[in-house]
Amino acid sequence: MNSYIGHDSQLYGVEELRLIGGKGDGMRLYQIHNGKGLDLTVSPDRNGDITRLRYKGMNMSYLSPSGYVAPAYYDSVGTNWLSSFTAGFLTTCGLNNVGTPNTDRGEVLPLHGSIANLPADYSYWAIEESENGTCLVVHSETKDETLFGRKLRLSREIKVSTDQNEFCIRDTIVNTGDKIEPYEILYHMNMGYPLLDEDSVIEILSAEVLPRNEHAASELAKWMHMQRPTAGYEECCYYHKFADKEGRAKIYQPKLGCSLEITFDAEKLDGFVEWKMMGVRDYVLGLECGNCYPDGRDVMRKEGMLKFLGPGESQEYEVHIRLRDE
Repeated sequence: MNSYIGHDSQLYGVEELRLIGGKGDGMRLYQIHNGKGLDLTVSPDRNGDITRLRYKGMNMSYLSPSGYVAPAYYDSVGTNWLSSFTAGFLTTCGLNNVGTPNTDRGEVLPLHGSIANLPADYSYWAIEESENGTCLVVHSETKDETLFGRKLRLSREIKVSTDQNEFCIRDTIVNTGDKIEPYEILYHMNMGYPLLDEDSVIEILSAEVLPRNEHAASELAKWMHMQRPTAGYEECCYYHKFADKEGRAKIYQPKLGCSLEITFDAEKLDGFVEWKMMGVRDYVLGLECGNCYPDGRDVMRKEGMLKFLGPGESQEYEVHIRLRDE
């Protein structure tokens, strides 16, 4: 017990809030501060995704013009998913589809799937002790289950260290149905100003970089170079392949003297995407690890990259994020 404090939140903690007004009215939020300079906002009404990420008061993530949008406003038709794309630090894509809208085996699939617009069925936070020290942990479970259709559950644990400026996202996807189900997941992590600008240094330790289309191919030599916001900019996507299971991507901002690093198992999450969007107000860099590429489930099936879970089977994924001064 620390005799200098009256309440634990003087050092670190989690506060539960609700938004008032706008399209986010009524949404539940967990605001987490670790006492070392790391602040996160987790949204259990949006699958336990992470909206805001700050380091020592500095914004690290990108919040789209849509802002906070409650699940009730979700429109699955075509690309209308973008109207409720808050972005934030993390938007989870899947579980039925990642990327391009398509029809796969007769099922019409929306842009980036629906999981990010589903509220968690339950969530709670706790202070947990381990051999690595004290952590603030948010637990949630989101059920992506339908009558006569897929029955998948995503159990999430966001573990924030109170000793270091780092956190871990651990997801377990379970097939609770009675048939084999395809599933996809992409961790759409979005870097924003002031972490991101034309001076940002991008490091992705990939063995191969493939452009998504001809436009991206024409800019391939500049995949690691950011630029100033540009009117009429057309997005560029690059697919990074790693030599082994060590997946690693990093963005460093020399003006702030800090960096954000993402690490993951590149054998499990074998589809890493760099989304470079240098538009005016649409200024964001996506560093996105997933178990597929965002070309749609039908394309992943044809290319043999689609993953499946049998009845009762599960798969676990972990993504680690570390912020530090350099």
